[in-house]
Amino acid sequence: MKVLTEGEVLNKAAAYCSMAEHCYEDVRVKLTAWGVELDVQERILKRLVDENFIDNERYCRFFVNDKLKFNKWGKMKISQALYLKKIPVSISGKQLDLIDEKEYMEILHSLLVSKKKSIRASDQYQLATKLIRFALSRGFEIDTIHKCMKLPDEY
Repeated sequence: MKVLTEGEVLNKAAAYCSMAEHCYEDVRVKLTAWGVELDVQERILKRLVDENFIDNERYCRFFVNDKLKFNKWGKMKISQALYLKKIPVSISGKQLDLIDEKEYMEILHSLLVSKKKSIRASDQYQLATKLIRFALSRGFEIDTIHKCMKLPDEY
């Protein structure tokens, strides 16, 4: 296996960051996988942050948007995923607070309506329990789920 110089690793890491948005922790893990020494990793990561290849706040903004709109995750699940990526709560909390409440409720409502079609329940209580459990598994908060289920619709 060819040993890369620090400059080559920096270029490779910059190319990696250019292809898609990555957080500091993603790049650190990648550098470790490439076998880069810790002191070299720190220098490369500092340079990537200084040159705006890595920006945790920008990453967090895109992550929250993508997970909400495409994966239909709730705030709790998004928050947990960001925690695992070692995004500071000060950054993730700010981005989660920027989620439009109306859009958030619409996403949850559409999930519940589509899930209801595939649920077999003997009574309304069992149906509601299964829908709540499903929404909780998607990372939505219990009070938001209750609010959404009280909306006048087909529940």
